[in-house]
Amino acid sequence: MSEWQECLLGQLIEQGKADLQTGPFGTMLHSSEYTSTGTPVIAVQDIGENELKHSKFVYVSQDTVNRLSRYMVQEDDIIFGRKGAVERRAIIKESEAGWVQGSDCIRLRLNGSIDSKFISYQFGSKSYREWMLQHATGATMPSLNQRVLKLLPIMLPSLPEQRAIAQVLSSLDDKIDLLHRQNKTLEAIAETLFRHWFIEGAQDDWEEVPITDLFEIRDGTHDSPKKKTVGKSLITSKHILDGRLDIGNAYLISDEDFNKVNQRSKVDTGDILFSMIGTIGLIYFEQSQNIDYAIKNIGLFKTSQNPDWAIYTYLWLKSSIGQQFIDEHKSGSTQEYVSLGNLRSITFQIPQTNTLKDFNVLASEYFRKISLNFVQIFTLEKLRDTLLPKLMSGEVRIKLD
Repeated sequence: MSEWQECLLGQLIEQGKADLQTGPFGTMLHSSEYTSTGTPVIAVQDIGENELKHSKFVYVSQDTVNRLSRYMVQEDDIIFGRKGAVERRAIIKESEAGWVQGSDCIRLRLNGSIDSKFISYQFGSKSYREWMLQHATGATMPSLNQRVLKLLPIMLPSLPEQRAIAQVLSSLDDKIDLLHRQNKTLEAIAETLFRHWFIEGAQDDWEEVPITDLFEIRDGTHDSPKKKTVGKSLITSKHILDGRLDIGNAYLISDEDFNKVNQRSKVDTGDILFSMIGTIGLIYFEQSQNIDYAIKNIGLFKTSQNPDWAIYTYLWLKSSIGQQFIDEHKSGSTQEYVSLGNLRSITFQIPQTNTLKDFNVLASEYFRKISLNFVQIFTLEKLRDTLLPKLMSGEVRIKLD
């Protein structure tokens, strides 16, 4: 580490090697300007773990983009949220260049003398995440600003070593991303089958049955167990991503609290999680045999109680019919939610037993492959997360050509 240089982000800005830009003030970008299509606006809830979550963007017209051109992001920009999950960041991909930075974001842009991917990975290490949370202001909700970010300590090896470290970690992320894309393709095929069999092919004589006749629907704890440095993960709606769980960013609770929560809402293999608050309707089908987390304010479809209906329920929730039901049953003005009672009011059109059985034979093969891919993803993520602090501390060095 002797040849690594330590400096503050503010010093890099003074040297012209970095630039910070806070998003447009609310008076510059009104919600009335949002459109159903156009250029995406990046909001704090879109910031994942080193990437943007492509779930539910809002959009603006080209005229608005032109007016807010200084807030257009470029490839390799790093985006932080100004409030909430301030320890997260996303690096902008080539396909996302030209999108608009939202008012609740801060953008970091580095020049060619520093590798943006290396810096973004450095910000993902445990020590940096803790620094962000410790230095964020606000009693009820952490908040970031440029003044705080300028105090952020940066460790810089030579540019070739920065690039080499970023390349090692990026190669793992690329493999993980490929597996996620394979899963999306497999799931899309299953969704097409479901639509063909049960929406377009629905029969008038199929009986309508309440979902609660098939299995229970519960929700996670409404309490706020005390955060621990060691313990079990507590999952909330923000940890449900596109077909996966972001367990690594969940906070930890004691074994005692974990067991208490699970008395009410234990997640078992074959259950389905549903985001009920905030970004509503994100869905996760739990296929793992090793479940080591509890849930808070999340809908829990106990399809493990009736496995024949697990895949059907998951695909129904994702279908146009399911999404229409969700949209029609939203409540709340400042923060939208779907109540447990509304979820329990869902009804299914029940096909003949053989029809469901034949469908499950076909669809289960796609979900089996998805499950195997998730095992590989977990292994690669564990390797990446083990390497990250070692590479960033200099404990593991990469031999340069």
